[in-house]
Amino acid sequence: MRIAFLNPFGTAAYDELVTDALTSAARADAEVVVQHLDLRPENIDYYAAKHLIEVGIMKAAIRAERDGFDAFVIGCCYDPALTQARELVNIPVVAPLEASVGISRAFGHSFAVVTDHHKAVPEIADRIRLYGMEANCKTVTSVGWFVNAMVRDTEGVAKDAYDASARVLAESGAETVIIGCTIVSACYEKVASSGNADYQKLSVINPNIVALKQAEVLADMNRQGQYRISRAAYYQPLDQHDPVAAAEVFDLLS
Repeated sequence: MRIAFLNPFGTAAYDELVTDALTSAARADAEVVVQHLDLRPENIDYYAAKHLIEVGIMKAAIRAERDGFDAFVIGCCYDPALTQARELVNIPVVAPLEASVGISRAFGHSFAVVTDHHKAVPEIADRIRLYGMEANCKTVTSVGWFVNAMVRDTEGVAKDAYDASARVLAESGAETVIIGCTIVSACYEKVASSGNADYQKLSVINPNIVALKQAEVLADMNRQGQYRISRAAYYQPLDQHDPVAAAEVFDLLS
């Protein structure tokens, strides 16, 4: 099994951190290839930049399918270009916030989200409403870090994520916390995996691992003919409506 895990940033700065977070969690028979985008803007923190980067994500999804990957993971909790990528390719496409929200019930009745910075809070809240889980989400808050600063102080990010998660669990009534940023979560797990007992006992959901595990499951189901994504409406590909226009879109994205 081969899984493409895309860091949707125009830099390799976060690849090693995410690779370290995923390596020990992957199945023995799964090859996880962490990739990044070769484009500008470099980061996805603001919405205009996010919109530009989504084109690169669509191109990467098409390339992953053509390169024979069994699943494609969009490694950002904005879940950018998720619907578009599922429309474009037939291999499973996974996004970490959707996957984490979907599995949260197994961790607790209600959840909170701790994301990276103030700009992300309304975007994450909007996506939770889109996923139909607003009633179970107690709050969305942030640690106050932008992504380009995180790799310079991973322990500081982890400490702030721990403090914010512990505080929101105590104050909101949530039973578990989704660390709603893949890079913040990677920083957190770097400290937790080093043996920090406080970090390990806190009920947090790691979106990197959840996305990877969902990709493994859906890839298995796809091999067995059980990944039967609906093409009736939401994920209907353009070629069912206009093959000529679809060919033009693929040409632009190839």
